[in-house]
Amino acid sequence: MTTADPRPLTGEPVSLDLLNTRWMREGELTDLFAGAFGLSRVEGLAVWLRSTGLDDRFRADAATLVHLMTAREALARAVADPADESARALVDAVLEHGRIRATLTAEGPGERAEFDDPSWGPAWTAARDYLELLRTSPDRIRACASETCVLHFHDTSRNGTRRWCSMAVCGNRAKASRHYARTRER
Repeated sequence: MTTADPRPLTGEPVSLDLLNTRWMREGELTDLFAGAFGLSRVEGLAVWLRSTGLDDRFRADAATLVHLMTAREALARAVADPADESARALVDAVLEHGRIRATLTAEGPGERAEFDDPSWGPAWTAARDYLELLRTSPDRIRACASETCVLHFHDTSRNGTRRWCSMAVCGNRAKASRHYARTRER
């Protein structure tokens, strides 16, 4: 039986999706890699790999989990403070475990990722994805505007003004709170 991904926000770019393996649930920080929802830590990793489409290339095992948690901490620090030199060094340390190999395919020039140890693959992939987000749209990497939310998203809205991880959840709560405050003032 395949376990459904219990996280409230999925489908973000891999780097932000990795950050979103920690979220607030009923006021408590929940971690997909810490045995949430009756899953073992490695089962949580398997859910994440499947959710991101990486399960066909990488295995869910203890070594992969350790490396992925290292990448998650590095990315969390880098996203929180892009000017933090030590955070950049942590992301670079993850990136040291892989590289891009230029290839020639039937369609023309291509690229293939190579890893010194396959268990670093998902961590390296997430760190590499973060670099791509920084290259293409660094101003669209956002944290949810809700003070009680820890989720991140890539703002793909036309005008780039998205504020909430989910309008249905955090955005709706903010609107309801503002409405309640206005009606109370009357």
